[in-house]
Amino acid sequence: MNEDGSRRWVRPKPADGDWFSRRRIVAYVLMVIYLAIPHVYMNGKPLILLDAPHREFTFFGYTFLPTDTLLFMLFLGILILCVFSFTALFGRVWCGWGCPQTVWMEYVFRPIERLIEGGRVGSMNIDKSGSHLHPRRLLKYAVYGVLALILAHTFLAYFVGAEQLKVWVTRSPIEHPSSFAVMGVTSLLVFLDFSYFREQTCTIACPYGRWQSVLLDKSSLIVAYDYKRGEPRMKGKDRSNAGDCIECGACVQTCPTGIDIRDGLQMECIHCTQCVDACDAIMDSVGSPRGLIRYTSREILSGEARHIWRPRTVAYPVALAGLIGIFAWQIGTKADADITLLRSLDAPFSEEADGRISNQVRVRIANRSGKPRQYTLSIVGAEAGQVIIPVNPFPVAHNQTETTSLFVLLPKSAFDDGQHAIRLRVTDGADFTTELPYNLLGPTGETGHTEKESP
Repeated sequence: MNEDGSRRWVRPKPADGDWFSRRRIVAYVLMVIYLAIPHVYMNGKPLILLDAPHREFTFFGYTFLPTDTLLFMLFLGILILCVFSFTALFGRVWCGWGCPQTVWMEYVFRPIERLIEGGRVGSMNIDKSGSHLHPRRLLKYAVYGVLALILAHTFLAYFVGAEQLKVWVTRSPIEHPSSFAVMGVTSLLVFLDFSYFREQTCTIACPYGRWQSVLLDKSSLIVAYDYKRGEPRMKGKDRSNAGDCIECGACVQTCPTGIDIRDGLQMECIHCTQCVDACDAIMDSVGSPRGLIRYTSREILSGEARHIWRPRTVAYPVALAGLIGIFAWQIGTKADADITLLRSLDAPFSEEADGRISNQVRVRIANRSGKPRQYTLSIVGAEAGQVIIPVNPFPVAHNQTETTSLFVLLPKSAFDDGQHAIRLRVTDGADFTTELPYNLLGPTGETGHTEKESP
């Protein structure tokens, strides 16, 4: 913020050094992966598809269904523990090296901005003019708009699939106003993120910076300023009593969140190493050794030996290995089909003209076998009545989920306190057979009322 309370726009000066070059390689690889994943298939499914309306989440060819709550929670737990483990060991490497916000901002949007507006100085001059209608800035926004459309459409492909997205794009907006609105809003949010909010997304919206207070300890690697070596800071040629910091401000000018790394570990620092490259270049020019700002730990800066093995670096990996083991065991022992029994969408039961009670049982079958299957259904415990199964055996394509219905008709006398227990047997005639218990509903009492009388 400026002194008058207005926003101080951060226009970082690029520091092209060793760390920047390494991050550039990682960033471009991640960009290609992000753009390619919706178009890559495994086991006949998109590599990643988060189909929330159908409550199906596909990761690397495996689809998590609503019945896979445990598996899905284990998967999320693995991801969270990975973040915790890497943070404890290497600091905020995710923020500086892998976060899409950082990757696209620093290696696509900012370079385009500097190219169009005339470098960092050109951007600052346009800021001072107070005009957002400057021709160069309008051209930048136009390019940003195109990029926002590409990124937003790719993002939506993770949720609806590339094929469905292609249908949306090629159809008239009049034919699908809802999906068009979703695309429009998503594109607008991406545009505003990279053109306006920028570092505020990291410093205000993202909770990761606040988490670091509990995720980091004195032994965690961070990007830090060597206070003992750098102080006291001093400009000029007479440096007999000065530290190595020449108070040039290069580390502040290059910081994408506008902080001074010399003030110590801060929530806003995303460990992008820009200040490291900037400071190393200055140290080279004045003949001092590199590393005044570097990857280190607070433990080392205070003169202590770094302890790699400590409670959190043991507990996190052990817990992570445990979750991965349980997850692998759950998937390895998962049946070739998931059977879910559902009640009728209408009344729980109905009474036929002949007095028999009819229950509709909906059977949802998820075929995980990788091959088309024919599932034969039968009922155990309904010998006193009649079972009607319209489609039997019931075909389900590989990696698909289908729902069928069957009807059980029983005399009123078969119900005890409004319930009658049965078992549904499902087999594919090959490797899969299971029986599931199910309670049919009926009238309570001799009069056939659907509710119990008050005592």
